[in-house]
Amino acid sequence: MRSGLELSLPLRVGTGGEGQGGLVVTRPYEIVELISARSIATRVEELARDIRVAFRETDKLIMVGLLRGSFVLIADLVRELDMNVEVDFLEVSSYGNEMTSSHEVRILKDLRGEIEGEDVLVVEDIVDTGYTLNHVVRFLQARNPRRLETIALLDKPSRREVEICATWIGFEIPDEFVVGYGIDYAQRNRNLPYIGRVCLGDSDGRASAAVEKS
Repeated sequence: MRSGLELSLPLRVGTGGEGQGGLVVTRPYEIVELISARSIATRVEELARDIRVAFRETDKLIMVGLLRGSFVLIADLVRELDMNVEVDFLEVSSYGNEMTSSHEVRILKDLRGEIEGEDVLVVEDIVDTGYTLNHVVRFLQARNPRRLETIALLDKPSRREVEICATWIGFEIPDEFVVGYGIDYAQRNRNLPYIGRVCLGDSDGRASAAVEKS
């Protein structure tokens, strides 16, 4: 599945979750399906079963979504969990005015509720360098939850700079810029039901996969 879109953006400033950094875009791009909506739905059901087993002794599970990319995943997970669930959100930023991550992670929006003594599941869209997830885990651990686990829809292990891995991973993907299922490209394409890779068009009309500059 493909869709062609015209963009003329001098810089993408990423916020929310791990993100994928910024890309200078002055030409059209195509989105090529990488993971189908059906595959995502099946995997979410599998992950929900694992979560139910892992937290079968809990009275209440607090799911903390990292805005903004995780909102679709957390919505689908919640509907698959037949247990007592509360939902809260953190908004974080790990990118400034550079093409790559500054490794400076800031909390833009804190939790509304307390997590001390509670069972917590952090929900992330994509783990890239690992700086964001590592920072969030340390930030929340300081509030003394009874248990804290993590889940990410996508994982790019080839990009890792911090030794951290989510408790549950939906899919491992190569080092390509992806969109869809809540993940954006300059705040666009979050509504796509599948995960697609971004292919930038050349001047002669050919498309090539976009990768984050390191």
